[in-house]
Amino acid sequence: MLRERRLGLAYGVMAYLIWGFFPIYLKAVVAAPVLEVLSHRVVWAFLFVLALSAFTGQLAAARAALANRKALAVLTASTLLIAINWGIYIFAVVNGRMLESSLGYYINPLVNVLLGVVVLGERLEWPVRFATALAALGVASMAVSLGQLPWISVSLAFSFGLYGLLRKMAPVGAVIGLLVETLLLLPFTAGFLVSRAAAGVGAFLNTGATLDLLLLLSGPLTAVPLLFFGAAARKLPLSTLGFLQYLSPTIQFLLAVLVYREPFDTARLSAFVLIWAAIAVFAVHTARQGRAEPVIDAG
Repeated sequence: MLRERRLGLAYGVMAYLIWGFFPIYLKAVVAAPVLEVLSHRVVWAFLFVLALSAFTGQLAAARAALANRKALAVLTASTLLIAINWGIYIFAVVNGRMLESSLGYYINPLVNVLLGVVVLGERLEWPVRFATALAALGVASMAVSLGQLPWISVSLAFSFGLYGLLRKMAPVGAVIGLLVETLLLLPFTAGFLVSRAAAGVGAFLNTGATLDLLLLLSGPLTAVPLLFFGAAARKLPLSTLGFLQYLSPTIQFLLAVLVYREPFDTARLSAFVLIWAAIAVFAVHTARQGRAEPVIDAG
């Protein structure tokens, strides 16, 4: 049992490390426009997961999901949300707004709780109310600092919160869900890439072998952490996974401040202190309850 937990912990750490350091990859492909990067991610992730599903004998499950009207309807909605989430995340990273994206993933667990209250009628306990109030103050503080609503943070948190809620309603695993979602996006993304290539303005095959290889790697970089996460989820308590989820936005935060030197003045520090305080209250409460809810990073 101890060996299984250690192995699960290793899988979970690897998943969140990949998601946390994913901005380095996005910075490396900055020569390609945001929509091209998003489209390549969808196309190569689809081909990678398709091959993986065929190798592991899961294609029948994918066909069953496509034939199930309810599952397909839910996955269609989740597809739209994950496309929005990926697009905003890529935009934030390549435009030097990683602090806002990390803040979005910090507050995502609290957004999940709020969605549970609004959509599922769950009861909001007082420590979570206090944590939510602190997080709201943090977002307000960031809004004052930016001079506008931190739409990147809010959009990332709510789009992925709603995505997670819908994926819980779909009777499919992570790999099959990703396969169906990328399949649904494929006509649009592949069509976009073909049109760019036909016009002679596409980055792929026109910018250099290094960028081409990096764009090809977007497929495994999307699917592999999901596989690690799935393996970790089978071997670890939910409370452990719940704490691991903060590893990714913390890495993003450190990259933004220490590596990419994004502006981090006193006002932004105040916002993050409030968010970190909210996370501390929420994490302690969920640990005591033994029901911390893991969240898959959208990066």
